[in-house]
Amino acid sequence: MASSVSAAAKASAAFAHKVRALLPLPTPNSHPVTDPAPLSQKELAAAAPAPTQHRAGSGRRTKPCRVRAVASPARAPRAPASTGSVKTAMTMTEKILARASERAALEPGENVWVDVDVLMTHDVCGPGTIGIFKKEFGEDAKVWDREKVVIIPDHYIFTSDERANRNVDILRDFCKEQSIKYFYDIKDLSDFRANPDYKGVCHVALAQEGHCRPGEVLLGTDSHTCNAGAFGQFATGIGNTDAGFVLGTGKALLKVPPTIRFVLDGEMPPYLLAKDLILQIIGEISVSGATYKSMEFVGSTVESLNMEERMTLCNMVIEAGGKNGVVPADETTFKYLEGKTSVDYEPVYSDAQASFFSDYRFDVSKLEPVVAKPHSPDNRALARECKDVKIDRVYIGSCTGGKTEDFLAAAKVFLASGKKVKVPTFLVPATQKVWMDIYSLPVPGSGGKTCSQIFEEAGCDTPASPSCGACLGGPRDTYARMNEPMVCVSTTNRNFPGRMGHKEGQIYLASPYTATASALTGYVTDPRDFLM
Repeated sequence: MASSVSAAAKASAAFAHKVRALLPLPTPNSHPVTDPAPLSQKELAAAAPAPTQHRAGSGRRTKPCRVRAVASPARAPRAPASTGSVKTAMTMTEKILARASERAALEPGENVWVDVDVLMTHDVCGPGTIGIFKKEFGEDAKVWDREKVVIIPDHYIFTSDERANRNVDILRDFCKEQSIKYFYDIKDLSDFRANPDYKGVCHVALAQEGHCRPGEVLLGTDSHTCNAGAFGQFATGIGNTDAGFVLGTGKALLKVPPTIRFVLDGEMPPYLLAKDLILQIIGEISVSGATYKSMEFVGSTVESLNMEERMTLCNMVIEAGGKNGVVPADETTFKYLEGKTSVDYEPVYSDAQASFFSDYRFDVSKLEPVVAKPHSPDNRALARECKDVKIDRVYIGSCTGGKTEDFLAAAKVFLASGKKVKVPTFLVPATQKVWMDIYSLPVPGSGGKTCSQIFEEAGCDTPASPSCGACLGGPRDTYARMNEPMVCVSTTNRNFPGRMGHKEGQIYLASPYTATASALTGYVTDPRDFLM
């Protein structure tokens, strides 16, 4: 046993040396481009509730041994604070990374080794991650913690493509070899319902299965892993090499990002959804406006959002270049987590005196429905300004726009209109649970009708098997993939050339409200035409 531990330690240390050699040195903070109005001390204090520990089960789990073979980079000494109860004021992200690196305090730009609470991978990046893990740690090496690795096939699932199917086989073999506890497998592709373990889109499944918890560090081999920041945790995407290292050590080397704060206040109009808010923000700051920054969302509007809408906000921070997005945990968060996790968690909040890179304020009550025109998420326009754009299809699905609340929103517009769609309308639930909700949950104000009944009456396509679907193109036989040049209004997250298939396809990113309204007219349509 001692010799195997020693070998693992040597391997992890050697690999860590390679990783450190490639890392850039921390750079000083730059000044914000804009000159936003600072928040008052009263507002700051209101945003920083006292931390509390939440016990999810009857007893606290015993923590497994952690690999300590990785050395932290050298850091300059810091003079201690002389007054005040908070010695070093920090943002939420700084606090989470400080706790995960066993540091009393951190500043933006510091490189630190953090203990990872959850590592997620899927069928696209999983095989590569596994290959790197075996190459660097050995064919017989074991993962650092089989209960902290979550493997979710979801991208290229319902296809006859042999390479895509092979990827899932690789995941299955690895999980069996490693006794991975959380592997959401699928074997029968003819009927997803015959696979009780299969979930669907990883980011939504992580939340539904209780793997997202306040105060923790969650890393995944997918850029939209930032979705989990809605739970008040640090969540970000990493590459296969980093993930292979995490598999063997449970640690990752991260640079602490500065935080941009977005204050969203005002009553949410009945024709807006979180997708409108994040498209508004990305259009404001551009696709590079938050490069390697943490994006923290606060304000009365954010507090009023349910968890799925908060996920939409955090999901797309990567489209602005963000390192991670985060929403302070509150009673909405705690209620969502009830019955989903047996792991204790402790939320953290930004200190009132914390230093932010910049602040942005939005009066949500004055905003209008927006879209992102081809071919960039920051190519923002008001939906009503695009009313002459003729479309060929509508796609409602993905980790961003395929959750239960997204389909309820679509059903609401169909119900209000009483009309049928004028273009093919594809519905792809994110997970099995969402699919079941579509067929079982009554839509408010419908007299007991479910989403599926309303969709059928409106002439939509039958809800498809849960997966990432055509959001990122995929093999040619992927359901709803754009195999010809078309104009599509989609609730997905990216609209680059070729993103949903054909390189000449044009994608207008929109909320479920706007997408549904557009399906009813055959043109990009402001949902207020049906909801007001």
